[in-house]
Amino acid sequence: MIENWLNKNVFVTGCTGLLGSWLTEELINLGANVICLVRDYVPLSRIYKEGLIDKISVISGSLEDYYVIERALNEYEVEVIFHLGAQAIVPIANNNPFSTFESNVKGTWVLLEACRRNRKVNKILIASSDKAYGDQKILPYTEEMPLIGRNPYDVSKSCADLIAQMYFYHYRLSVCITRCGNLFGGGDLNFNRITPGTIRSVFYNERPVIRSDGKYVRDYFYVKDAAKVYILLAEKMDDSSIVGQAFNFGNDTPMTVLEITDEILSLMNRLDLEPIILNQAKGEIPRQYLSSKKAREMLQWKPTFSLREGLLETIEWYKDYLTHIKR
Repeated sequence: MIENWLNKNVFVTGCTGLLGSWLTEELINLGANVICLVRDYVPLSRIYKEGLIDKISVISGSLEDYYVIERALNEYEVEVIFHLGAQAIVPIANNNPFSTFESNVKGTWVLLEACRRNRKVNKILIASSDKAYGDQKILPYTEEMPLIGRNPYDVSKSCADLIAQMYFYHYRLSVCITRCGNLFGGGDLNFNRITPGTIRSVFYNERPVIRSDGKYVRDYFYVKDAAKVYILLAEKMDDSSIVGQAFNFGNDTPMTVLEITDEILSLMNRLDLEPIILNQAKGEIPRQYLSSKKAREMLQWKPTFSLREGLLETIEWYKDYLTHIKR
């Protein structure tokens, strides 16, 4: 509700990323004073291309710099934090775990420690991931399962998640944790991901490339639904029984990589473009998907978009984006 956010000082990390850009736009539309931490200038990000940058306050710096974070929280009198900033690409994490741990693990404790020393901040939402659960014998993932990541990216999310829990249990910070399925939507510029990569291949009349054997199973979750549920969860944190909780968010419709690729090809009327299956994926778990039953029951939440509706909007976004880039 707009009255919950009007003139509220909200700090967002990761605003140039996929979810961060849509969440930032939602907050702007709700009348919040949005303050964003930006490390790199990413000119093709929605934040810049769609003019959102002109409607926010920008803090230049990195997550790992405690003094930058502390200054931002104090000087802008931040009340609510959405911590989305992270190194989010699995192959990069596998190749360079050091930088991934610096941003994902150290960045999380730096932010939470700055919050511990700040009396103004009253809500902190930490973006974990379904990857934090690691390889479980029983699926779908539920929130009471242990966090047992083994691969570099998974470990970084397990650690960040546990650190956030510690700051709630030991220091009583007002924290909630989100664990989403694989996000997709317009604005994802990491074209090694299956959804934007497939759409771009079709746009250029090329066969899409699948790094794995095509049989890996994931839960795909539309970014607009994710942005809206972050805001809903923040509003629900007025209820003390919600604070400290972790919530899974997804469509509860697991699909193989090949299935979602074929769905995109079908929606774009290009089933003639048979995918190239490389079978080269390493350091990834074959089957991962969530149960969002807890969120549906405790938050009275359900996704607004079906997978098909989300993909159709995403395809249109990339068609427009790639058309303008091509020019």
